[in-house]
Amino acid sequence: MAYMPPKIRWRKPKKYRNDVIATAKATGCVQRFWNSLLVGDELTVLGIVDDEEYDYLIDAVYDTSDIDEWKSFRFNYTCLRLWSLSYEQELTTPLHITASRGFTECLRLLLQRGADVELAPGGVAALHESCENCQPECTKLLLSHGANANAVSEDGYMPLHYCAHPESLECAKYLLQYGAAVSGLSTDEGDTPLHAAARNGLPGHTELYLRYGASVNKLNAEGLTPLNAACSQHQELGDLQRYFKVCQTLLMAGADVHVTDQDKHSPLHMSCKNANPDIVDLLLANGACVNNMDYGGEAPMHNILKVVCYKVSHQPERIVRALLNHGSIRVWPGALPKVLKHCSMSPRTIEVLLNAYSRLKVTDTWTESVPPEVLQEHKEFYDSVFSLALTPRSLQHLARCKLRDLLQGRVHKVVPKLGLPTFIKNYLLLEYQGYIH
Repeated sequence: MAYMPPKIRWRKPKKYRNDVIATAKATGCVQRFWNSLLVGDELTVLGIVDDEEYDYLIDAVYDTSDIDEWKSFRFNYTCLRLWSLSYEQELTTPLHITASRGFTECLRLLLQRGADVELAPGGVAALHESCENCQPECTKLLLSHGANANAVSEDGYMPLHYCAHPESLECAKYLLQYGAAVSGLSTDEGDTPLHAAARNGLPGHTELYLRYGASVNKLNAEGLTPLNAACSQHQELGDLQRYFKVCQTLLMAGADVHVTDQDKHSPLHMSCKNANPDIVDLLLANGACVNNMDYGGEAPMHNILKVVCYKVSHQPERIVRALLNHGSIRVWPGALPKVLKHCSMSPRTIEVLLNAYSRLKVTDTWTESVPPEVLQEHKEFYDSVFSLALTPRSLQHLARCKLRDLLQGRVHKVVPKLGLPTFIKNYLLLEYQGYIH
């Protein structure tokens, strides 16, 4: 089955005086050339570009905007036409195709035959695409043939900014070896490559850029440091460790935990919002302020309680516990039914939170705040909570509250140093028991 190429624009060969080559021979050759590029058939590509009648195809510019799913080899465009101005152009060249797909040998022979390594008809050079698609050998090949390691795309990004996946680390190494600016800024956001690495949760890239002298506290156009960028990024469960390693590397390099964004969100606010308990522990260990308010008057505790219902698998109870042990403000008692309603899917979070109070006024509103299905699933725990409507807190708990009140924000420092059995230390630090007493 023959696959037809998209519209094409090329540099007009000297031997032709017209812009359109309409002969059946030319059409068939261009079609074979296009199909060979898409599958990395270097022998066919070589046979075509070595024919001086078709050497202009080396720098042909294809307009794929009228072809749906062209990358999946399903073509229905039946005639060859000139490239023309359009608001929805998707322009590509043989270099772009081979570099983005990792067809190193095809790319090599095109470069050896004089392909323009800086050609960027769609606003990006082939080097940008090889980095974006994590093709290190193609990246190295383009650089060795003179590609500009600091070329700026139409959107204002350098190749290092396109190294946005863990598999692009080798691409980043080659770029730096060929003179890429480790402190180069994107045009609009003012991001350095370190900002991009942090935002995408790339510990290897982060360490690499710091070794090359990247500024760990450089502010972008929004006033964010790389640490802010890492903490503010949405993180799925599988991403938590990558972002933790990034933040760990940045803090070891001297990142400032106190820099806030335009809304006065600190890294701690951001990491609580994204429910990454390891990063919260890390920030607190490095002096993050647990009660700083943003412009909305909210502390980090507010941020974590807002997302508990969406982040149960992230162990939000660890964050609430860490904040309380570092002296965080507590929820106004009158708002506890509302918190119960939104956080009931995480009984451990509720347990830690309620154990920060010496007395609680449990009413029917509390019972109504827990959805029936959640109540059924965690019946033993919530029965212990609602029983407090009839009985006071235990003497043991009251003693814990008294000691914690005396220590205030020093609980996390003092309790581990006390000469007490481990289970009592854990109790003082709000370790989970699975019930309230």
